[in-house]
Amino acid sequence: MTQNFRVSFQADGAPAPIRLSRHELFPTVIWQARLTQHDGHLAAWCDAVEAMRAASPEPAGRTNRAGWNSQDNAVLDHGLFAMLGDDVRRVAGGLIREMGGDDRPFALQSWINMHDRGGFNFLHMHDNVLLSGCFYLRVPPGSGALVFRDPRPGVLHSPFKGNGPNASKDVRLAPSAGLLVCFPHWLEHYVEPHENDQTRIAIAFNALVM
Repeated sequence: MTQNFRVSFQADGAPAPIRLSRHELFPTVIWQARLTQHDGHLAAWCDAVEAMRAASPEPAGRTNRAGWNSQDNAVLDHGLFAMLGDDVRRVAGGLIREMGGDDRPFALQSWINMHDRGGFNFLHMHDNVLLSGCFYLRVPPGSGALVFRDPRPGVLHSPFKGNGPNASKDVRLAPSAGLLVCFPHWLEHYVEPHENDQTRIAIAFNALVM
């Protein structure tokens, strides 16, 4: 079938540029903040976590390997961590509203994650919650990054990797003490192996549906 078409040319004979409008679809947002108001409490919180592990050394398991995580799922409800818990609840409520949840009530689940040398978390996501996140208490040199997996299943088969449009990539977040990170619960993530003899300590949390 013969089709008629027309190509316009610039004065120098080169084809006129084709102007494309760009539409970035399906954005995935994470949030982070340095909670400097709690810097003075970090050392005491780390000591408290070490005491918690000594008192109950059996880890809860889940995705944590070569380290320890607490059986206690209400760490931010303890008096010692109450100020931090209040800030996490305030942030989580604001983000739930930002995602379209209005003033939806939620409960906060929170637990300790510790990594000894070689410790890591394998790839996972948090099912049936509203929002997930973590707060870092101690991050020695050599601590593993928090890595977010590209959430688009089809793009994993793309021949393009990196930062180009429609390319596939994982995003590495370098943690630091006092950093709060929040992310959608369905975003798959893992923690790279820890390479220091001093433990890496974080408090992980979920905003739960009520």
